[in-house]
Amino acid sequence: MTLTKQSAAKAWMTMVGDGTSIDDSFNTSSVTDSAAGDYTQSYTNSFGDDDYSWCGQSVSAFSGTMIICVHVYSGKTPSQTRLFTVSSGGGSNTDTNEVCCIIHGDLA
Repeated sequence: MTLTKQSAAKAWMTMVGDGTSIDDSFNTSSVTDSAAGDYTQSYTNSFGDDDYSWCGQSVSAFSGTMIICVHVYSGKTPSQTRLFTVSSGGGSNTDTNEVCCIIHGDLA
C-alpha cells in the first residue's frame, strides 16, 4: 500500500557519518558531503514545499562527546535538506559513525 497523504514518513536514511555512503534509505536519491559534518540529503520525490518536518540523530564513537545533528533552514528546499553534525564539546562540525534522519510532510 502506498501512503501519500497519511502521516507515515515520506523519506528517511541511515548513512555512514563521514558522508561516503548511504546504508539504507527511502525516497533519498543521494547525499553530498561538502565538508566535515556538512551534508546535503537529496530526495527522489520532492516535497510539496519546504514546510516538512525533518529530524535527525548522530552516533559517535568519540568518548564523552555528544554529537548533535541539525538541519539548516536556509538549506532546506522541497528537493533537499542541508544538515550538520556538530560536536557539543567544541561546537564545530565533525564527522561521526552514523547519521539517521526521518522526514514527514506532503509530497509534491
